Amino acid sequence: MVKVSVVIPVYNVENYLRDCLDSIVNQTLRDIEIICIDDGSPDNSIDILNEYAAKDKRMTVIQQPNGGHAVATNRGMDMAKGKYLFLMDSDDILDVHALEHAYEKAEEKNVDFVLFKAMNYDDPTDSYYETEVYSMDKIAKKVGENVFNYHDIGSLMFEASVTPWSKLYNREFIMNNNIRFPEGLIFEDNVFFYDALFSAKRIYFLKEFLFIRRWYATSSTKAGDQRFLNSIDVINLMIDVFKKHGEYETYKKQLFDKKVSTGLMRYNKIKEEFKDVYYDTLRADFLKILDDPVEYNDLISTVKYSNKKIFEQVIISENHDEFDLLRSAYSEEMDNQNEKREYFNNLLNEDFKNLERIDSDYKNAYFNKIKSNFTDILMNKKSFGKIYQFLYRNNKKRFERVIISDSYDEFNALNQKDKIQNDVNRLNSQIRNKQKQYNKAKAEADELLSSNSWKLTKILRRN
Repeated sequence: MVKVSVVIPVYNVENYLRDCLDSIVNQTLRDIEIICIDDGSPDNSIDILNEYAAKDKRMTVIQQPNGGHAVATNRGMDMAKGKYLFLMDSDDILDVHALEHAYEKAEEKNVDFVLFKAMNYDDPTDSYYETEVYSMDKIAKKVGENVFNYHDIGSLMFEASVTPWSKLYNREFIMNNNIRFPEGLIFEDNVFFYDALFSAKRIYFLKEFLFIRRWYATSSTKAGDQRFLNSIDVINLMIDVFKKHGEYETYKKQLFDKKVSTGLMRYNKIKEEFKDVYYDTLRADFLKILDDPVEYNDLISTVKYSNKKIFEQVIISENHDEFDLLRSAYSEEMDNQNEKREYFNNLLNEDFKNLERIDSDYKNAYFNKIKSNFTDILMNKKSFGKIYQFLYRNNKKRFERVIISDSYDEFNALNQKDKIQNDVNRLNSQIRNKQKQYNKAKAEADELLSSNSWKLTKILRRN
């Protein structure tokens, strides 16, 4: 069995294909097979593939009618025979040490997949740059050198790169869990990744930049053409994956926030000629939620305020021109509200900073001055309504504590009590998460201990 199967779906990338293939055939890990699926390219991609295959016996070239990236990748996975699986994009570049380093870690740690970092490359300007989505520093800091699974990173999973080319997968793991790319769509990586993430019991983060992600105007995820409609179907399929693995209830807020914000983001980026059809499709998708009382309540009760407004604006706007006008008016209103919010919160923050800085002999006098100002605001219903609504939650709490406290010492005691309660709440939340992890681990252990294979190997464990 070869160590790694590299699958490369190819479509219309003659300008970048040689860079890709050079980075694969020159890998320091030599025991690999390279499966290239030409997906009906109209350019000279097939000629370049055949040229490289003639020089390297590890390469297999398959030519098929155009079916899409997912069809080509799934076919390549079905052909693969290696212990591990690497899914390459034909317009990108892999560090020549990548497969060797990832393979060694996968073997050492005995994991379902290895995750690693990627660097962005802007082709028109010939410049390199990092982004959090491909560096994944938050996840790296969270997991350190530990083997982990999705329970260990929680909502940080939404910070992970979903791209298959930043992972080395155990092929048997992928096949046994029937993890596939949904065909006929772009942005399909989301569905594949979360299915793999939830199925994996052991993951390792190799904190090296081993991949170059090339950006250029005609790449599928930047084209802004009618294929952007696929993102609406993909987020629904992604939600289905969360339901399949029993994680919908836990992460429905993040899912619906992503659904709404991604819907608006693609709308803003799609070319003008496709806005009508995109908006109509998005609105029809949102109206389905409106018709489902349970799903509507899940969305409206969990998403952040800005996404709730987007959802409502899509529902009440019958076409994209109406939606644009509504968004424009809302944007002006929000600019004005944000200015007020920043102004009032800065005033309160300055008051409380001064209260902390002032000498202890004068704290009570300064506190009484703050309380007098707050009481004046409270007594004036018009002023109170205008100011209180713009305060952040922590400042609302501090405002309330000032009003009910007779002295600085009492105010300070309430602050300390609230801090202790927040610490208790945080600890209780951690305890609940640990209990959930324990219950899952116990269920898996019980299942193993009751299995026939465990009973049959009992003799091997006598010592």
